[in-house]
Amino acid sequence: MKPKITNAIAWEQAELLMQPALIRLIDNIRKQLDESAWQGTYQEVQSPLPGYQLCLKNQGEERCVDLWELCYQICFNNYIPTHVESETVEVEIDTSLIDETGDIDWNRLDAKASQLVDDLFAQLPSIVNS
Repeated sequence: MKPKITNAIAWEQAELLMQPALIRLIDNIRKQLDESAWQGTYQEVQSPLPGYQLCLKNQGEERCVDLWELCYQICFNNYIPTHVESETVEVEIDTSLIDETGDIDWNRLDAKASQLVDDLFAQLPSIVNS
């Protein structure tokens, strides 16, 4: 699913948030991988949009997630991935991630990225050695 930004102010806010969201996302993934049995690798992808996937592997199980979709979930209030490539949805910037001076609220951004990564790892199947 592709996000659709509906006005110039929201576009500027998205530009402000996307790169820092990606950085906080990757840092939180690294922290989780340090404590997890899952091994993570990043793969470059070209479709539906150029970007990267995080592929998690553990004892024959594999899960891959699109990093941009995770960033969209951080930056937008109403982004829910549907995995329908041609679908677009109007999105709303999570303005709580921007402080009163117009800068990034790093604490809120990190907290939201951390929660998203925690949820991602919590959804992975539990694999117990037999």
